[in-house]
Amino acid sequence: GIFVPTVIALAAVTTLVWLLLGHGAGYALARGISVLVISCPCALGLATPVAIMVGSGLGAKNGILFKTAVSLEAAGRTEIVVLDKTGTITTGEPKVTDILPAGGISEPELLSLAAALENPSQHPLGAAIVREAETREIPLQPVEGFTAIHGRGVRAVLKGGTYIAGNLPMLEESGIGGLELSEAAARLSGEGKTPMFFANETEKQVLGLIAVADTVKEDSPQAIKELQNMGLKVVMLTGDNERTARAIGAQAGVDEVIAGVLPEGKEAVIRKLRTQGKVAMVGDGINDAPALTRADTGIAIGAGTDVALDAADVVLMKSSLRDVPAALRLSRATLRNIHENLFWAFFYNTIGIPLAMGVFIPLGLTLNPMFGAAAMSLSSFCVVSNALRLNLFKLYDPRHDHRFKKRVENNTIIKETNTMTKTMKIKGMMCGHCEARVKKALEALSQVESAEVSHESGTAVVTLNGDISDGELRKAVEEQDYEVVGIE
Repeated sequence: GIFVPTVIALAAVTTLVWLLLGHGAGYALARGISVLVISCPCALGLATPVAIMVGSGLGAKNGILFKTAVSLEAAGRTEIVVLDKTGTITTGEPKVTDILPAGGISEPELLSLAAALENPSQHPLGAAIVREAETREIPLQPVEGFTAIHGRGVRAVLKGGTYIAGNLPMLEESGIGGLELSEAAARLSGEGKTPMFFANETEKQVLGLIAVADTVKEDSPQAIKELQNMGLKVVMLTGDNERTARAIGAQAGVDEVIAGVLPEGKEAVIRKLRTQGKVAMVGDGINDAPALTRADTGIAIGAGTDVALDAADVVLMKSSLRDVPAALRLSRATLRNIHENLFWAFFYNTIGIPLAMGVFIPLGLTLNPMFGAAAMSLSSFCVVSNALRLNLFKLYDPRHDHRFKKRVENNTIIKETNTMTKTMKIKGMMCGHCEARVKKALEALSQVESAEVSHESGTAVVTLNGDISDGELRKAVEEQDYEVVGIE
């Protein structure tokens, strides 16, 4: 850039000025050399790449792979996190929960037909039906002319007739009425299950309904809570119907649910959300690839498809959703470290250049070129040492997630707060009643915004909106006759 020519010009001007003031050539040249040495841009050149190198290395050690330096920097500026449902928030290994055959067909017959239709499919819901048939030792019949209709279902020829499997809109598009099972489908959707209709398209006859449920991963609610505590809006994006999606969204604790989105529509949703802020998209499937590419930061689950991994900027090798807040936390720490490095790089120049030029000579202060070289080296040492400090950063520690909370709706920031979280380990909680007592005691404290208590894990995750000592938190719980064994 122009930094080096500027420094050379400054050194030349400094030498010339001292010559014009009547000083000898040696004295004037010493001042110019001091300016050149102290202004060496080594520290400035190291400030960003060293921090990026250490941050990327730390992420890799923890199974978080940033493909580029740009992706490491961009992730920390995220304001909205969009999560795919199947395989990201949920386990991606759904199971058959309900089989409702229509009149004139038995349950084994419906399952046999459904498994035959879904066997060529790569969709997790179809795979669950195939596994159920295999568990019941029902033989799979071969099909012909298999076709997958993205976002709708599948179609294939079996025993000379054309059969379809999919959602209610697909049946309606084929001119088949499934009204006799629509109420059951609505009820199952409200329970967080995905209903799948099966019909004979040739005879325009509904054969039955099979419901499949995909359970939320154990760590998903905690990961989403951490993202929210970092000041991020969390959105779940899925092609499932509205009722099923909202049931899963409620279990996971997301801020917003966008359901019924076809694969090609996910990219459009991301484009719209980007008008509200920086967006990170987290997904694992082929259908997520366009959205991962469109987002400011695409994050792929390591167990996902090759297409998704190739389209993403960040890959989570451990396939844990808790790696998402960890990745964003690391990116924020790296950005903060870069700013600190730039401070050290400019701090020495800000003080040293005027001193080297002789501005403070009237005060008896001057700079020998040898001391200028030492100061320049010390500047680089400070920058590198500060960057290496990133190796001590704890990616999975949410205690210091002080946040600037921005709730974005209609391009308007409507809420701003500063909070942090603490995790309490508690002994003695046995049931939901115990959870309620601890939660009530903690939330009675004015500095506690909310408390998520679980007797199963023996923890209470406390969100604070003010300063409070660990002793006060401990006292509030122990007054309810429970033992606090640790606070993190």
